[in-house]
Amino acid sequence: MDRALEYTGAANTFTGYEKLRESAKIVALYAQGTAVSELKAGQSGVVVTDATPFYAESGGQVGDQGVISAGAHRFVVGDTQKIKADVFGHHGVLESGSLKVGDAVQAEVDTQLRAATMRNHSATHIMHKALREVLGAHVQQKGSLVNADRTRFDFTHNAPVTAEQIREIEQRVNQEILANTATDARVMDIEAAKATGAMMLFGEKYGETVRVLDIGTSRELCGGTHVHRTGDIGLFKVVGESGVAAGVRRIEAITGENALAYLQSLESTVGEAAAAFKAPTAELNTRIGGALEQIKALEKEIAALKGKLASSQGDELLAQAADVKGVKVLAAKLDGADAKTLRDTMDKLKDKLGAAVIVLAAVDGDKVQLAAGVTKAETAKVKAGELVNFVAQQVGGKGGGKPDMAMAGGTDAAAVPAALTSVQAWVTERI
Repeated sequence: MDRALEYTGAANTFTGYEKLRESAKIVALYAQGTAVSELKAGQSGVVVTDATPFYAESGGQVGDQGVISAGAHRFVVGDTQKIKADVFGHHGVLESGSLKVGDAVQAEVDTQLRAATMRNHSATHIMHKALREVLGAHVQQKGSLVNADRTRFDFTHNAPVTAEQIREIEQRVNQEILANTATDARVMDIEAAKATGAMMLFGEKYGETVRVLDIGTSRELCGGTHVHRTGDIGLFKVVGESGVAAGVRRIEAITGENALAYLQSLESTVGEAAAAFKAPTAELNTRIGGALEQIKALEKEIAALKGKLASSQGDELLAQAADVKGVKVLAAKLDGADAKTLRDTMDKLKDKLGAAVIVLAAVDGDKVQLAAGVTKAETAKVKAGELVNFVAQQVGGKGGGKPDMAMAGGTDAAAVPAALTSVQAWVTERI
């Protein structure tokens, strides 16, 4: 970890607010957590320079990526972390050549990743203000993660954020973006910052000097990197809302090119759905509603047909019942039946057989469904729950239920015939 690195040199100068490329000198190198004088090609390590445009992870914003180079000597930076509060370490791999302490280098931030991260970070500030306006002043930040892909913002709130509230938040943020106001950052002492009314995060430790950031109508303390104007954000879209802890919600959102790609993907999905229904996009909801109604009607029809089929099968099964001491014992498969059909057929068979113990099985691929039924007088000696569990254990499952009716499931369809055959002997022992 960064904090384990032993560094006793001077603080480096961060120039990343104004620059994305900086001439610098290497003041320290690390390999496997140990200070070294040189890194060679293929080695992973940490490079510390006297000045850097790379932002180190802080305040929820991830560290910059990019390249530190000296001619053909190229160190690829995968992350930037703080070694100390005022010392940034560039983590990465030396792709080619070698680097030594004292070398003059060019430190260059990945501009596309930085720009995307800045859009998301600036949008987070505006969204924070919008959340408080829409949901209430009780909203407080509880955590955030800002990278090039999205912003993830955790905040105090005791209920899910509704779709209507999300639309209102999106509208407020995008109105700020369209206003295209300039971003303003001022460094001042903490008391002066408080006097400006800047939002301060509860529990955060601030130094005597802080950076007050105005983005649109939002004013917060923040040391992160941001867009020059709100219009640079381009577009803001919420893509997720969830609960992460008691009284804490999470909003995930995207901006700029990511938001455009997201909307284009949605448009493509809707277009494909409309084409499948052979309908204009504007009529898609109506067509889907009609299809769902048709599916419901067909499901009712299928259920009715299954009931008739099961009923006819049930009548045929009556002749298979064996007489055990005056009690009819029946164990059989019921083809094409679902759980409801098993129960309905069971009730009909109990009515027709009188004193009876019945086990019915239905098989769908490897899935087995079982139902056991015992007429009321016979439950004194035979319990449906015990019987169905006895059969279920033979087909890789388990189950249980009431003395007169019980259900179970299993996963070994091949074992069903033998399991059903065992029922008569099991019942005979108990009657």
